[in-house]
Amino acid sequence: MNIQDFWQAIITQNEEKLKTFFTEDASIRWLCTNEQFTASEYITANCKYPGNWIGEIERVEENGSTTVIAGAVRSTDGSIKCHVVSFIKLRDDKVCEMDEYWADDGEADEVEKQIAQGEKDIWKEISKLLGKDR
Repeated sequence: MNIQDFWQAIITQNEEKLKTFFTEDASIRWLCTNEQFTASEYITANCKYPGNWIGEIERVEENGSTTVIAGAVRSTDGSIKCHVVSFIKLRDDKVCEMDEYWADDGEADEVEKQIAQGEKDIWKEISKLLGKDR
């Protein structure tokens, strides 16, 4: 399967082209929101999602029948920016399983900035969140 073609079909919301990339019994999971789709449901969700999109693949890793894609996606008006990591399992050169993790891009909060700058002890912050003394 040509990963670039697959990615472009997703980003451009090309329903007819997307249909050619999936097995009939494909299962797609959006794990961050606990959703699971058939290929047909996924294609509908992707293609009916409002707005126009731009995206680029930032990294591809292949291991046997599994391909991992990390990519950046944003709306053409710039109001939404996110990243996705997709774990794609192929059978007969088509997607039979795909697990995706989506995250909104944004600024780190103040505590994260302080930790990154070495101003706070990350383990103390985690202990506070867990209600434990360290």
